[in-house]
Amino acid sequence: MRLQVPPNCDLTLGLRCVDKSQPGCTIWEMWADERFANPGGVIQGGFLSAMMDSAMGASAVTSLEGRKARVANAEMKVSFIKSAVVGSLLTCTAKVVESGRTVIFVMGEIRDERDRLIATGSSTYIVSERSD
Repeated sequence: MRLQVPPNCDLTLGLRCVDKSQPGCTIWEMWADERFANPGGVIQGGFLSAMMDSAMGASAVTSLEGRKARVANAEMKVSFIKSAVVGSLLTCTAKVVESGRTVIFVMGEIRDERDRLIATGSSTYIVSERSD
């Protein structure tokens, strides 16, 4: 099976990886599009969570450094600090906190262009070796 890169979910959200130069750390951007606003006029938390999930997953993958393995999200927690408003540029930075043979712990945060903290998150990834 050949995978779409970038994946369709990232394309749908307009996510763009702007830095993956350091193993275990990625930085992503997304415009807070009105399509993702809830009835209150702010970006719905599920879209912010999806942004963080993509960023943290990518950081987990980059920490593998040449290992033939894949990662699967076992759990994720997101805390919403401030509302993300339509039209703002959101930046998510995700960093591996600890990487073991079978488990990787990652933390992330989303900030807007005024450097306001919008959300924080953490995730645990299970590593499984690939045979291909």
